[in-house]
Amino acid sequence: MTNVNKILVSFDLDYTLIYNSQGIVNSFNYALNKYNLPPKKPNEIEKMIGEPLDHMFSEFSSMDPTILSSAFREFYSRKGIFQSQLIPGVQNILKMLKKHKFQLGVITSKKQEIAEQIIRYLKIRDYFEYVIGETPERKTLGKLDPSLKAIISNKFPEHQVIVVGDHPKDAKLSNNLECFFIGVLTGHYGKEELKKEKPNNSIIVSSVNEISFDLIENLLKNKVT
Repeated sequence: MTNVNKILVSFDLDYTLIYNSQGIVNSFNYALNKYNLPPKKPNEIEKMIGEPLDHMFSEFSSMDPTILSSAFREFYSRKGIFQSQLIPGVQNILKMLKKHKFQLGVITSKKQEIAEQIIRYLKIRDYFEYVIGETPERKTLGKLDPSLKAIISNKFPEHQVIVVGDHPKDAKLSNNLECFFIGVLTGHYGKEELKKEKPNNSIIVSSVNEISFDLIENLLKNKVT
């Protein structure tokens, strides 16, 4: 197998490592209520998790989405992040990967400082070499910003990269990074939707709990589809 010290596994956050729908729904409706806009049902909000906040609000209102996003973060930074929980088994998987000397990271659509707060609150920050989220420079394209390829390749030269995520955007990210993809079904997208974006060099599993050393080895050898 390829030198395990040259393998980088980069995770999405929401619905891949954590469940935070309660905090997101509450924060979203707090923002709408603050500006006298009608609240949305949880399922309407949940199915859009993984999209940039401004885009989410623009789907529901003609109001300047940056104002609503700011209100969202008021609530989210006070209460919403503390309504997060790890998907069961995640910590054991992270421990296993670190035991095998893999490098680990996070790329998320969340604002970078918020993502940092959450993973510190959930006590998993020490597993990761980096946490990459929305910044003013990456606000428009988020995790699909082409600059991410240079960031990853400069920080981890000659590494084989694997993106793990629940969203079609994670599959697209793996295409942008020209790397392997492990799709997980703990979000709102099925196998067909993920495979559509990444038909090759990918595998779909029920959750991160199915990730193992052997699965990664086989993926890198192109023995799984």
